[in-house]
Amino acid sequence: MRYHAHYHTSGLGHVYQQRYKSFPIQDDDHFIVACRYVERNALRAGLVKRAENWRWGSLWRWLQGSDPNPKLLSPWPIPRQPRWVQRVNEPLDHRELNAVQLSAQRGRPFGEEGWVETIARRLNLESTM
Repeated sequence: MRYHAHYHTSGLGHVYQQRYKSFPIQDDDHFIVACRYVERNALRAGLVKRAENWRWGSLWRWLQGSDPNPKLLSPWPIPRQPRWVQRVNEPLDHRELNAVQLSAQRGRPFGEEGWVETIARRLNLESTM
């Protein structure tokens, strides 16, 4: 953003639109939902017919070699689930999609409601609720 402001240019995409966002995630199951959400972004946007076809995405990069943790990607804290590519190509259900989108937009903790309220209070994230 600083470069573009200096040269009076503009960039495209989330990197240039606003600050990077992160949010606490309750457990492995919610982590998997968040990863599916991220890795199917191009598919959901209609840019590709299958998520792994988006050459600028982590799923495509992960599938390119025998290295289980390609150099450009950070290793996951847990192994990918069996049939991961198939799972990524399956839509999230409406409830999961709404919950992860809300967390991404607001920086709200992502998990079961009771946990979300507790962790938001503990981490002083009430404003994200």
